[in-house]
Amino acid sequence: MISEKIKAGIKQQVAAVPWWLPVHGADWRHPEGNDTDIHQGRMQLPVVQVSWNDAHAYCKWRGGRLPTEAEWEYASRGGKEDRLFPWGNLFMPKGQHRANIWQGKFPKENNADDGYMWLAPVDAFDAQNKYGLYNMIGNAWEWVNDWWTIHHSKTSRILNNPTGPQNPTPDKVKKGGSYMCHPSYCYRYRNAARSQNSADSAASNLGFRCAVDARE
Repeated sequence: MISEKIKAGIKQQVAAVPWWLPVHGADWRHPEGNDTDIHQGRMQLPVVQVSWNDAHAYCKWRGGRLPTEAEWEYASRGGKEDRLFPWGNLFMPKGQHRANIWQGKFPKENNADDGYMWLAPVDAFDAQNKYGLYNMIGNAWEWVNDWWTIHHSKTSRILNNPTGPQNPTPDKVKKGGSYMCHPSYCYRYRNAARSQNSADSAASNLGFRCAVDARE
């Protein structure tokens, strides 16, 4: 995803996961470094390289908010229960791709059998459930409002106590998985799956969507 020029300037990597690299100059306008630009064929892709702090501020500015984890999961299930994926329990019903994840042998080969090597447009594939939502799983992780706890919470009880006794870490929850998910490495492109990151972190496979409360 990054150019040879950017790659040549990278002197660090994470030993256990060497495909994760710190890219100087990467931000939401320049997702893979300062020699990329969202205006160069990327306006239909989800915004990435956005921290939870940024996403929260943007949603507030737009008159909305980040969804809670429970809201996100309910929306992803389309109001149904006991579904692995937004559309049902088979990942590829009738052999058809419904989401953008890693195809091939991770992390050496991505054959892009689903049509996308990296990010896909926000409306790629058919709407995933009766709510008309696109790309709830795969493509890009999505920040939600909740602080990270080991177990799910039906309500957002720990909104203002990020490091209290019930929640020893200052991380925020993210949902949905991304194009880097693969059954052998990150089987988190499921409705119930979840992960976390610090509120000031950003990555090329991490974005968000806004929620708006219904008006009476």
